[in-house]
Amino acid sequence: MTERGSAPVARVVLQQCLHARLQVKPQEEDSEAQYVQIDRGMVIYICFFRGATDDVLPKMVSTLLNLRLSESESGKMVSILELPGSLLIVPQATLGGKAKGRAMQYHNNIGKEDGLRLYTEFVSLFEKELTAAKVQHGTYGNRQVLKIDTNGPYTHLMEF
Repeated sequence: MTERGSAPVARVVLQQCLHARLQVKPQEEDSEAQYVQIDRGMVIYICFFRGATDDVLPKMVSTLLNLRLSESESGKMVSILELPGSLLIVPQATLGGKAKGRAMQYHNNIGKEDGLRLYTEFVSLFEKELTAAKVQHGTYGNRQVLKIDTNGPYTHLMEF
C-alpha cells in the first residue's frame, strides 16, 4: 500500500471469479486462438507506473496473498493462500489512465521494457508462492480478450 503523500508505483484490481478465460493469442490463418483459464479463484489486473522497481514486488505479492479478500465455500473470508482455487494475472495498462478532457492519457505508466520485466517477475513470485494452486497469466503489451463469471461482484482496488 502506498504511504501517505507518496505517489503509487502500481495499481491492482482484484476480482473474485467462478470462471475466467483469457485469450492470449488471437486466431491466425494457420493457427487457432490460444487461451488460459481458471475456475474458482481470483483475477488480478496489474498496472505499473513510472518509478516502480523490483523492490516493491515482494511487498505486493505478500500483501495480495495474505489479505482476507476471498469468500470460501462456507462464506468465511480467507486469503488467496487459503482459497481452494486458482489465480489469473492480467496486465492492464489502462488502470493507469487519467482523463484529460474527453480523452484518456497514460503518461504515468511505466515504459514497455521495464513493465514487461516487472510483470514477468510479479508472475514468477506468485508461481513460487502458490505451488499447490494453478497460476495462469496473460501476455504483456498485447490486446487480450477476457471472459469472466464473477462471484459477487467482489472487486477490490489497491495501490502500492
